[in-house]
Amino acid sequence: MPRPRSFDEERAVDAAMRVFWTTGYEATSTEDLCKATGLGRSSIYNAFSSKRDLFDRALRRYAEQFTAVQLAVIQDATVPIRERVRRILWTAVEPEPDDPAGCFVINTIVELGPKDPEIAELLDRDHEVKLVALTTAIKAAQAAGELGPEQDAAGLAQYVFTVLGGLRVAARRNAAPETQRAVVEATLRSF
Repeated sequence: MPRPRSFDEERAVDAAMRVFWTTGYEATSTEDLCKATGLGRSSIYNAFSSKRDLFDRALRRYAEQFTAVQLAVIQDATVPIRERVRRILWTAVEPEPDDPAGCFVINTIVELGPKDPEIAELLDRDHEVKLVALTTAIKAAQAAGELGPEQDAAGLAQYVFTVLGGLRVAARRNAAPETQRAVVEATLRSF
């Protein structure tokens, strides 16, 4: 009979998520994961079977958490569309203080996307959900007269997420906050 686990698996996934977010998949060692989670090597492999399994769980957790937050902002029809877009972009300008720089998804797309079709597909599906939601919100704003009907809703949504990705990459290289703010303001002129 197997022994019951004496650790919180979700907390271990969260701790691993931060390590992978900061360091990336390839550069994260098992020792790094042991330090972050407080688990021994055998506990990690017994609970998660492999570094890749733990990485996949951490990436899915991150995507679910951040997508849920973004969707809540996008779908809040009580707020003007320009403000919703500002809030989405502002997360790259003023991230949560304890979060590593950049974005775990963007970092993973750059590192693994070109050589790992499974990861690329997962992240493409996640992106598509947000893109459809923002396109729908922009179309609703157009119907309400907030935006001109001549603007391409899908193109605007794609533009917002492209800018967000760029802001997150710039944050990873320690871009100055005033530069990030200027990019947000320039983007908002489209709204």
